[in-house]
Amino acid sequence: MVAAKKGTTEDSSAAVAAAPVTVPADPGGLAVRSGEDPWTAEEVTGARTALTAEADRLRAEISAAEEALSGLMRDSGDGAGDDEADTGSKNVTREHEMALASNAREMLYQTERALGRLEAGTYGLCETCGNPIGKARMQVFPRATLCVDCKQRQERRF
Repeated sequence: MVAAKKGTTEDSSAAVAAAPVTVPADPGGLAVRSGEDPWTAEEVTGARTALTAEADRLRAEISAAEEALSGLMRDSGDGAGDDEADTGSKNVTREHEMALASNAREMLYQTERALGRLEAGTYGLCETCGNPIGKARMQVFPRATLCVDCKQRQERRF
């Protein structure tokens, strides 16, 4: 997140207030960018269903990866007679499984945060500038937390 510099609160507030936001007639609706159609109840339900299914899939993937890791850890002590190549291969496999599990945990965290934002009515709002991310972007990447401009700025910094 970008911290506001001292004395620029009015400037940043004015920028957020001037953002092109269209709020659907439904007070519980989600914000969209100017020119986009409002989220329909079916689209919101579809997003929620897809995110919930993704969370369930990721939990199963994490469980399977943890089982595989448990087996690999058990077998790592049973290396009698292994040469250096066998030991190295087992280490690479174990590290690969650990990386897969870590990636799945991060995606699950992002998915659960998206579900929380959907329930809170902040789904589709940029966490940095507060502007709408864009309905089309959210439909393609439902875990998005930044608008395209903020995401590009973030990527340039790293």
